[in-house]
Amino acid sequence: MVDSTALRAAFARRLSAMYGTEVPAYNTLVDVAQEVNREVLERMGADAERLGSIDRVTAERHGAIRVGTPAEMAQVARIFGAMGMYPVGYYDLREAASSSVPVVSTAFRPVDEAELAANPFRVFTSMLVAGDRRFFDEDLERRLGEFLGARRLFPPRLLELADRAEAEGGLDDQAAEEFLTLATRAFELSREPVSRSWYTELERISSVAADIGGVPSTHVNHLTPRVLDIDALYTRMSERGIAMIDAIQGPPRWNGPDLLLRQTSFRALAEPRVFREDDGRVVEDDLRVRFGEVEARGIAVTPAGRALYDELTAELDAALAGQRVTAEERNTVAAGLWEGRVPSTEAELVTGDLAYFTFHTTGHGTGTRPASAPPADLAALLAEGRVTARPIVYEDFLPRSAAGIFQSNLTSDGSKDVTRAGAEFGPEALAGVLGRTLHDPYELYASIRAASLARVRDELGLGREITLPAAR
Repeated sequence: MVDSTALRAAFARRLSAMYGTEVPAYNTLVDVAQEVNREVLERMGADAERLGSIDRVTAERHGAIRVGTPAEMAQVARIFGAMGMYPVGYYDLREAASSSVPVVSTAFRPVDEAELAANPFRVFTSMLVAGDRRFFDEDLERRLGEFLGARRLFPPRLLELADRAEAEGGLDDQAAEEFLTLATRAFELSREPVSRSWYTELERISSVAADIGGVPSTHVNHLTPRVLDIDALYTRMSERGIAMIDAIQGPPRWNGPDLLLRQTSFRALAEPRVFREDDGRVVEDDLRVRFGEVEARGIAVTPAGRALYDELTAELDAALAGQRVTAEERNTVAAGLWEGRVPSTEAELVTGDLAYFTFHTTGHGTGTRPASAPPADLAALLAEGRVTARPIVYEDFLPRSAAGIFQSNLTSDGSKDVTRAGAEFGPEALAGVLGRTLHDPYELYASIRAASLARVRDELGLGREITLPAAR
């Protein structure tokens, strides 16, 4: 039996190999990321692995795909469910992007602490909202529906194997090989001709809409390795002559703990595609759709920590409004704001309840209880050295950063009629499409923290719950 964990790890490897043949610059990105990671490990030693072992970081990937309809989204959920990947979080890029990005998204990933440690492969998955009148009028929505309804992204055999794997916890060797082959093939870039006029009509609305609804299949939009020093990677990729987007998205580089997620990418490359003209001719041209993203993951923040991040982002926008600044100048201003408001140590993040950590006994007070029973207050346990804290890595995404990556790689801003009302499509609607629970990231992090506190309580022989610090 090949279990869901092994299926997930194997699929991530196969997808990476396939994407590397389609986008050779991705292989360069992976090589540079691993080169930087080795240097950081040599420089920092064990501290470099505070947010995951080097083996985990080296193997880690996140993919991105785009689908057009609720039916396609539900099928994607079945395929990833076979690999122990479940929908986490809701991202509305229609609101996060200033340009035309008419999609809502979720991320399929493991949710269990042990599964994340084994292989944290995640896929950011976006779905077109064709009923949103800011982007699509009634006629275009109808024609989109006809086009998307006529295509089949995933063969019935793949879906059958996916359902069996999820129900039984895995597949036998032969079925696993068939599943992995079909799943990888489903995300290859198609050579089937694309209707030039149809694609161009959608592209005037949104490059993202054209990439989803203007082609007969789906494909990997990007595949993202993880790096321990994204600033060093950005510089090194540029030195190799690979054009990067203008800035690193997310929190600034600063003299404090890494929080949340920082992302950047090389610019979308011109890739050869086959087009069918209205007169029936089939010609070769190119499209700039796919790009190479890379990420540096930090510590997961609590709702209070996220509120602080959002406040600082708004203050940065206000401080720089109307100014033309470089990415480095923007980072300098942002770092100054952070250094005045964000704790500069992990200990302060714990005591301010601004980030998530797991807690572990140090050996003091375990086994036989000391003469004076340890307190049930977490801050006191940490101060006395009875307990230590380890950060929980942020496994999810930032809507504004995702939109920033999308926008930086668009061929145009498209068109968005802000005078019209948008279609209501929130997390409840997305959960209904998926037919399964849409997990809240904060609840997942909190449950991992709570489980660690329960272990500490039992190991220390405490008769009551350990008290968390109050949020600042």
